[in-house]
Amino acid sequence: ICIVLFLLLCPCLNFAAAEDDKIVGGYECPRHSVPYQVSLNAGYHFCGGSLISSQWVVSAAHCYKSRIQVRLGEHNIAVNEGTEQWIDATKMIKHPQYNSYNLDNDIMLIKLSRPAALNSNVNTVSLPSRCTQADENCLVSGWGNTATNGNNFPDRLQCLRQPIIDDRICRNAYSNLFTENMLCSGFMHGGASSCQGDSGGPLVCNGQLQGVVSWGYDCAMKGHPSVYARVCRYNSWISTTMRNN
Repeated sequence: ICIVLFLLLCPCLNFAAAEDDKIVGGYECPRHSVPYQVSLNAGYHFCGGSLISSQWVVSAAHCYKSRIQVRLGEHNIAVNEGTEQWIDATKMIKHPQYNSYNLDNDIMLIKLSRPAALNSNVNTVSLPSRCTQADENCLVSGWGNTATNGNNFPDRLQCLRQPIIDDRICRNAYSNLFTENMLCSGFMHGGASSCQGDSGGPLVCNGQLQGVVSWGYDCAMKGHPSVYARVCRYNSWISTTMRNN
């Protein structure tokens, strides 16, 4: 059986297979309805992220690359629609306790080389004022794979509405791999989830960024929902890091 999490158990392998989580079973987002969504580009789209201020983006630490171009105002990433802002990243700051083997603290801050111009196509999302609760309705988005078997990477941004899953259920699904810095969202019956290409992207609940797409077993797999970095645990680190940089 070949599943993404086997990489966690073998120090000789890196976590590259998780480096892009996708939307399976979702729908095309209404154009520019997710103005905080960004695409991280290294000559190709490889991860998502969320704009939290005019000059800072939140993504996943496992999305780190030494050179990143942040693409904002995108809907169809295959064509120039006239709404885009492409800005180079000047700093990529992984959480100091990020663990590349179990993806604990899988969160990263990216500073843009210049502030983005905020408008109806490019705007920020709020950090959480509280942590989420089970069954809270949330939105995940991204340009990741839309096929449970094979590859089908869409050009247009995909969305999926899904609930927060109780921590006890998530802990049972992932045994000792699940930590207090993670949360689960999705459907225990499978059929819909984030997947490869969505990593680093937003899980937004009631207008607040509550999750960063992080990892999971095979996408949309029954009994194994997607796992996200729990953003509410990082408010202090985020504000301190932004202030000091």
